[in-house]
Amino acid sequence: MAEMGSKGVTAGKIASNVQKKLTRAQEKVLQKLGKADETKDEQFEQCVQNFNKQLTEGTRLQKDLRTYLASVKAMHEASKKLSECLQEVYEPEWPGRDEANKIAENNDLLWMDYHQKLVDQALLTMDTYLGQFPDIKSRIAKRGRKLVDYDSARHHYESLQTAKKKDEAKIAKAEEELIKAQKVFEEMNVDLQEELPSLWNSRVGFYVNTFQSIAGLEENFHKEMSKLNQNLNDVLVSLEKQHGSNTFTVKAQPSDNAPEKGNKSPSPPPDGSPAATPEIRVNHEPEPASGASPGATIPKSPSQSSLPAVVVETFSATVNGAVEGSSGAGRLDLPPGFMFKVQAQHDYTATDTDELQLKAGDVVLVIPFQNPEEQDEGWLMGVKESDWNDHKELEKCRGVFPENFTERVQ
Repeated sequence: MAEMGSKGVTAGKIASNVQKKLTRAQEKVLQKLGKADETKDEQFEQCVQNFNKQLTEGTRLQKDLRTYLASVKAMHEASKKLSECLQEVYEPEWPGRDEANKIAENNDLLWMDYHQKLVDQALLTMDTYLGQFPDIKSRIAKRGRKLVDYDSARHHYESLQTAKKKDEAKIAKAEEELIKAQKVFEEMNVDLQEELPSLWNSRVGFYVNTFQSIAGLEENFHKEMSKLNQNLNDVLVSLEKQHGSNTFTVKAQPSDNAPEKGNKSPSPPPDGSPAATPEIRVNHEPEPASGASPGATIPKSPSQSSLPAVVVETFSATVNGAVEGSSGAGRLDLPPGFMFKVQAQHDYTATDTDELQLKAGDVVLVIPFQNPEEQDEGWLMGVKESDWNDHKELEKCRGVFPENFTERVQ
């Protein structure tokens, strides 16, 4: 009996929702045709425009901040590999090996600390800031629907009053419905009229705090990184002084365009003499039988570093490819009627058994409603991709969820 009662309530609710949608649709048609007046609030409409602009700006900032963090992570990995390369080529007997290893460790820690602080002080704050928008957006849409209900009730009441044959009972009922619709609308309207301007004004302080945090963290990071780079330079200068008198011979490679015999290059400067610009001199004559070692000689000067300075390259290819593009995995079977994918941008707590519980980042496979008339405005039907991959049972896994908590990804 309880189950039958529950089904009856559900059926009644569905019928009521269908009737509401029909009434709203009829009212909107009449308003567009100019056969029914529409309640306007220009001040509120301006607040809604500001809200949409603020949401667009915040979403873009969040996306760009995530790209920035991905770039920091890519730079960290590249810097780490460069340090590992130096550690591998740094021979054990060379002076400063322990110092160079310690600098590499501190370099790695500094990158990790910088990335984590950016997440804590910028990205999480950004996520919290944007987290308030879906609820307000949903309430704005609901206010719009309640405004249409109010206009519809008002027009119905007015038509009964102006009818030639008046039915007092119908007029009384229509007046009661009008008062109820007006109360529901005004309660929502008053709350939003207060919240929207306040949210709009909060954007200035949020932007200031966010970019101050990023600028401060980046400034401190570069200061500390500069100290490490100076220490590494000192270690390499010390290494150069120990091995500065050594020369490195580059043997000429045979070439089809090699000059004829007797075409010699000038002799290199004596050992130890300074050279303003490194020169490579190549002797193309055959090696003498005496065992001498002619060829190219690179003179060294005390002012030259034996290793090149670290050059920071841009890593846009890494960010756009390896960091962001990870969707190349094979596709699994999709549920019947699959339309597209969305990804949850915010957590959503289900309030009914037919709703999906979402966490930010969840991917949902969107499918059509079995009965299109049951679909409420702003709601979609779907199954979480993880549940579908695990169970392949549509009846147990599917549910409805608010569209404005998600973003289409495919």
